[in-house]
Amino acid sequence: MAEIDRLRRTEGIVFALCFAGCIPLANWLIGNVGTTCVPNGPCLIPVAPGIDAPSGVLAVGLALVLRDLVQRRLGLSWAAAAIAIVLSASFAPPALVVASTVAFLLSEIADLAVYTPLQRRGFIRAAVASSMVGLVIDSIVFLGLAFGSVEFLAGQVVGKTWMVLAALPFLALLRARDRRLGLMPA
Repeated sequence: MAEIDRLRRTEGIVFALCFAGCIPLANWLIGNVGTTCVPNGPCLIPVAPGIDAPSGVLAVGLALVLRDLVQRRLGLSWAAAAIAIVLSASFAPPALVVASTVAFLLSEIADLAVYTPLQRRGFIRAAVASSMVGLVIDSIVFLGLAFGSVEFLAGQVVGKTWMVLAALPFLALLRARDRRLGLMPA
């Protein structure tokens, strides 16, 4: 049993570190990486035919799933602490940091509120539902605060949804491995 607890804790810390890196990475990507960069605006990437999004969208989409994994491995208090730590670290201009912080805080609270009651009835369903709620809130708030426009809303939602969908095979493998090992959520 001690080995299972050590595995849960180690994986939880790895998920928390990855989660903590997502928002600073997203903020850096927005200002530095894209197929086009809008003057005084974000760098953009295509997320679907004819739909572009600020490039940080991929890291934020991943963050939504990682927060759920932190909670699954380490518990609700760790997930809340991880959110607070992430909010204190960023690599971006001050206006982008403020927009990112407010959007991330609101989206992660929504993610937490949806994931927590659903997780016992289905891990993957809870992760997808909470991520979808969180990504819509994050997109609307971030775009409005950072750029004064929701022009890239469709791209934000599509890009983050791609990342949530890309995580599904990993979540399924993790759930199957957890069952095989008898590793229960924290």
